[in-house]
Amino acid sequence: MRDPLQQLVTNLGQVIVGKETALELVLVGLLAAGHVLLEDVPGVGKTLLAKALARSLGGSFQRIQATPDLLPTDLSGTNIWNPKTAEFEFRPGPVFCNILLADEINRATPRTQSALLEVMEEYQVTIDGVTYPLPQPFFVIATQNPVEYQGTFPLPEAQLDRFALCLSLGYPTEDEELQMLQRLRGGLDVNQLSPCLSLNEIEQLRQQVLQVRVEPVVQKYILSLVRSTRHSDRITLGVSPRGTVMLQRTAQALAFLCDRDYVVPDDVKRLAPHVLGHRLITTAGRSNLGVVAELLDAVPVP
Repeated sequence: MRDPLQQLVTNLGQVIVGKETALELVLVGLLAAGHVLLEDVPGVGKTLLAKALARSLGGSFQRIQATPDLLPTDLSGTNIWNPKTAEFEFRPGPVFCNILLADEINRATPRTQSALLEVMEEYQVTIDGVTYPLPQPFFVIATQNPVEYQGTFPLPEAQLDRFALCLSLGYPTEDEELQMLQRLRGGLDVNQLSPCLSLNEIEQLRQQVLQVRVEPVVQKYILSLVRSTRHSDRITLGVSPRGTVMLQRTAQALAFLCDRDYVVPDDVKRLAPHVLGHRLITTAGRSNLGVVAELLDAVPVP
């Protein structure tokens, strides 16, 4: 499966210029069967990335623009009365897709944000007591603006914990932005991308990721990192057991992308800021990523 995976990276690189690390992390989240939160300013390519990924997988894509008046049924769907059949019919919402982009998720009200909890964790929607499974694979890319907070509702810890990874695309360099302009002049469109991996192949890859070996010494290193967040005077709330599991699973996915069937401590160190950072509540004035970096320096590497 290395060739289709490499083609997937090439496909995404055709429309997203110079963000190899961010693209790799998004693929890690996809292969680890998690979800990704992008904290970035508008206009850096978040929507384009989600569209390119859906196009490359041949899957369905939906975009939700979160606003304060967005209702839970606007996400999950609702039952509509059909006068011809004299019965209620279920009209599925935008969450019934393979790649879901929840844009500016923190602008939705807590009630609507909570509607995503069952979707992201259980991969299902329950309407009037009836449960509807979502199509597989199901992958959420959510975004929020880290600068503008007016009219926003901070994500609760329970929902932040549902995201496997949190990362930022960032501004392009001068050369990358010039290359972007040159490509746009040629008329490159995301719809021109050809699918290079099927949805069934993604499911198979996820199963292969679970077979990547994690030696006990590496698992103890993961535990030491996570448990250090629960006993530090610089942290008010440490990482949950779900974070422990996700750190191992994303490390397996990263090793798989690197064409290895085993995890090394460097995989864990590389992913720790993106997997653990958003799960922490630090004491006043401390940066989450700064605290994670301190813990990585303090915990012995096997």
